[in-house]
Amino acid sequence: MANVVVVGAQWGDEGKGKIVDWLSERADVIARFQGGHNAGHTLVIDGKVYKLSLLPSGIVRGGKLSVIGNGVVLDPWHLVKEIAQLRDQGVTISPKTLMIAENTPLILPIHGELDRARESQNSVAKIGTTGRGIGPAYEDKVGRRSVRVADLADDATLQLRVDRALVHHDALRRGLGLEPVDRDALIAELRAVAPVVLEYAAPVWKVLNEKRKAGKRILFEGAQGALLDIDFGTYPFVTSSNVIAGQAATGTGIGPGSIDFVLGIVKAYTTRVGEGPFPAELDDADGQRLGERGHEFGTVTGRKRRCGWFDAVLVRQTCATSGVNGIAFTKLDVLDGFETLKICVGYELDGQRMDYLPTAADHQARCTPIYEEMPGWSESTEGARSWADLPAEAIKYVRRVEELIGCPVALLSTSPEREDTILVTDPFAD
Repeated sequence: MANVVVVGAQWGDEGKGKIVDWLSERADVIARFQGGHNAGHTLVIDGKVYKLSLLPSGIVRGGKLSVIGNGVVLDPWHLVKEIAQLRDQGVTISPKTLMIAENTPLILPIHGELDRARESQNSVAKIGTTGRGIGPAYEDKVGRRSVRVADLADDATLQLRVDRALVHHDALRRGLGLEPVDRDALIAELRAVAPVVLEYAAPVWKVLNEKRKAGKRILFEGAQGALLDIDFGTYPFVTSSNVIAGQAATGTGIGPGSIDFVLGIVKAYTTRVGEGPFPAELDDADGQRLGERGHEFGTVTGRKRRCGWFDAVLVRQTCATSGVNGIAFTKLDVLDGFETLKICVGYELDGQRMDYLPTAADHQARCTPIYEEMPGWSESTEGARSWADLPAEAIKYVRRVEELIGCPVALLSTSPEREDTILVTDPFAD
């Protein structure tokens, strides 16, 4: 059976939640492989809205196993809150439907405090973090001072891990003018939340490999978008983990040879939350219209997203770095009614044309878009479920996008409702 990785191919907010939910009905396992609770998914199922930021999107589907892999950083208190919220909405969550990798690093309160303190005192250039401790938690992971899920099971180990972390954090806090960490209070908080987290702890790498050998279909779900990747994004205005498809293997403990199809989620225009370069950004009526029609506000933060025309240069680049086999093209209906549409097909940098986004931050900031214009359409595409339901000009727009990014459309989404989806290529096909 085919195993599928879903990645955002822009700056996030591409509509991954709906697509993962749409695919999850055909999967046996849905595995989250990176990020934390800083990126949200909004699912609309039979008119009911579910807002997720940590749990895999498949958790709202009965009969599926949802997995949080070791590539995720886990806030245990947020986990408790999100589980309670979904249970209040009638979702069944148990160790049979949710597993958390034992080697998953935890986000502690000190991580959020450090995140917010550094961002507020950064007089050079704000990164635009959510302040939820994601970055500091990943720093502790690579610094070998994390408290991990398995550590919660042994009190002596837990205290040792906390002490090791505090040697580092108390020194940082002094430099930022913060009070030292109350060690005993932190350990008490961890002891209190431990039973809830440990209920779901499992050797995820082993479970996933057994599922694969048994012929089960696994859907790997990322958060954010490839342009926020720590290596291939618009550094330093990025997240603190690898977002591209290769992380699905290392973030869950399954070999890269087990991945059969990479699906890139691509919005029909471009948005970005927070700071950083955005060559195709619109500060005019068209940008305002895209934001209003697309309801472009962050699921987690509520922050207004910056909007711009579709940037084929960036998507072509992310399709290459993630090895995308096909894209899911979302929010086409937001473009309904525009008389003229523009697509960014290249950049101009110091008088030279560029067919990719350069690595250097100062070069990225100076790139100006080169646009190609296409006629828009006046008819509605909302709710279309076949090519025959789409205006001719909308089909031409989709086909031109395919040409420019060098990747075919596998799925076309025309509204937040999961059934309003046109299937072109089945990612799960053997």
